[in-house]
Formats: sequence, C-alpha cells, structure tokens
Amino acid sequence: PMGRCTKSGMDGRTYEMTVLQILPPAVEPLSLPDLKQHLRIETTDEDDLLTALIVAARSHVETVTGTILIAQQFRQFLDDWPSGEVVLERYPVLSLDSVQIFDEDGEPQSLPADQIYLDGISRPCRLVLREKPVSGVPINGIEIEFTAGHGATSVDVPATLRRAVLELASHWYEFRGAVAPHQQPVSVPASFTALIQPPKSFHL
Repeated sequence: PMGRCTKSGMDGRTYEMTVLQILPPAVEPLSLPDLKQHLRIETTDEDDLLTALIVAARSHVETVTGTILIAQQFRQFLDDWPSGEVVLERYPVLSLDSVQIFDEDGEPQSLPADQIYLDGISRPCRLVLREKPVSGVPINGIEIEFTAGHGATSVDVPATLRRAVLELASHWYEFRGAVAPHQQPVSVPASFTALIQPPKSFHL
C-alpha cells in the first residue's frame, strides 16, 4: 500500500510526500483458528476466504483508526525537509531503521543515528534532526525507513482492536456470497464502531 500527501518545505514551497509499505506484517492480529472457532467452522474448505477476510479486516481497522496493528516496515519519501519537525505518517513507530539523502549522483548517504531524535509515541510520531543536509535530487531525495505497529505478535495489539478485527471478519463472512473480501467494506457491525472509539479523557 502506498499513500501520498503534501508538506511545506524549508523554503516555504509545497512538496509531495509518499509513504510505501516495504515489509508487510509477518502475522495477523487474528489467527485463522480463532476466527474459525468463533464462527464454529470445522472444515478447511473456506480457509483461503477466511484468511483474506482477516487481512481485509485488519487493513480496514488500520485505516479507520490511523493505527498500525502488527509491526510493518515503511519507507517515507520526502522532496525536501519540512520547516520544523519531520512527521512520520504511520503510528505508533517502533523503531527508526534508517534516514538517507541522495547526492547529485543519486548515491545514498546515511545520516548518523546520533543526529536524529525519534518520538514514536506521540500522535503524530515525529523526528527532530540536529542538521538537515540538502539532497542533491529534486524529487524523493530523502528516504526514511521505519517500523510501525504495536508489536510483532497479536498479543501486542490492544484487545479492543483485536476484537474489532474479529467482529469485522465475522460480519463480512455473512456476506461472503455477495461481496468479495477485496470489495469490503460494504457494511460494518454496530459493535465495530464502539470498539474502535478512542478512550475518553478523565479530568480530576
């Protein structure tokens, strides 16, 4: 999956920014056996369909909540550095893997780790750099690779979001004869909205 947006650079001009998934999750937040048990399915005839529904449900939860569930690696391209901090377009960020700029010959140069500060918990996640070396390439001359998600396994994902994936996949299974997994979401169950609501703030 790839996303695009625009940001203001140091010179005040607007630049395109692209985010590309380069490594998908190794596992899903909901296992096939757990979904089959929930649906009381004992045969293997529909395993491929159920697996596709899990992937589609996880992707939809990530889209509507703006939260990556299972660890995935992303590459964010910048035309130019923004005037302030660098916003990472996925949340939460587990690790910063590399920051590279390309010189006029198109050769990558890695920025030292001690020049970069990551805040992977705030929303949005952000980077602060001691220096912002100028790229010699006018388009996509800066590449930031990072790993986002709550963790590498399903138990790292908040229970409410795992439940949301289960509710969604189960609901879509009911419409399996009319709507393919890649055509979802056509509808969502009433319980789904409550599960993905952010927690309320309490003031003493």
